[in-house]
Amino acid sequence: MLDEVRALLILQDRDRRLIALAKDLEKLPQDEARAKNKLASDEAAVARAHAALMDCELRLKRLELDAGTRKTTITRLKIQQFETRKNEEYQALGHEIVRYTKDVDDLETRELELMEEMDTLRAAHKAAEAALAHTRTLVNEDLASIKQRHERMGTERQEVLAERAKLASNVPETVMPLYERLMKSKAGLALAPMHEGKCEGCHMKLIPSTVVAVQTGKEIARCEDCGRILYVED
Repeated sequence: MLDEVRALLILQDRDRRLIALAKDLEKLPQDEARAKNKLASDEAAVARAHAALMDCELRLKRLELDAGTRKTTITRLKIQQFETRKNEEYQALGHEIVRYTKDVDDLETRELELMEEMDTLRAAHKAAEAALAHTRTLVNEDLASIKQRHERMGTERQEVLAERAKLASNVPETVMPLYERLMKSKAGLALAPMHEGKCEGCHMKLIPSTVVAVQTGKEIARCEDCGRILYVED
């Protein structure tokens, strides 16, 4: 194998690692967003549970006010009934007292129902808060892990870049432009092994002269179809 080809293979290995690191780094913001979305979902659930509880409390207070107003009216009617001397007016006031008393009974029954509903809503709110706390713990762990991965990959990227710079200096300047063009146009695979007379990059059969050139390893040989630099695996 030509020294130039061997140097390019090592360089390609580092470049492919840099490509993989770049892809992984691009995914990290997405992973972070997904983690935060989990938290947002549970936060929304807590907000809905809290709103439902507040609405129930408001309805209960309205019922209590309505019941209180009717009780005040009943007291006033009883005073009027006590003070009246007219039988018809006394009976009419009595009917009103009965009607308002029934209203109070209905309102108090509804109050009991709302109290039971509030107990259920409080339990749901508490469960939602517990779920949020659990999710927040998991999300914080995920975010910490993502941060660590980002730092680790960033450090590794800098190390590989430094190593690549040294490796690139060992490659002849006449070969580097071809290598870099192939890396861009061939999805990060500028060099491909030859196996059974075929290019493993595009899997096309090579002409006999190319096969011989690759086997002898005296010059850089390229696939006639895809243009990749060919080599025989040791």
